[in-house]
Amino acid sequence: MKIKSHSESHIVELDDDSRWQIFPGDLDLTLNWKPETEFTIVPSDDGVSSHMLMGGSAKVHVISAGESWPVKEVKSILRES
Repeated sequence: MKIKSHSESHIVELDDDSRWQIFPGDLDLTLNWKPETEFTIVPSDDGVSSHMLMGGSAKVHVISAGESWPVKEVKSILRES
């Protein structure tokens, strides 16, 4: 899959029309994404995200756009980084 739209820093839409919300701690990993970058979505069982978006030498946590991040887990991870 490739990027269809990435107009908001935390939301990416892929060419299959799926929309994903990027984990706040991973936003810096998306800065070099290009429209031609190939992506793969894989399920995640890390307790924070439902999926991982992999491509362009980056692996970022994502959830479906419109869902909410688990606040306690997000705060814990962001404190550690």
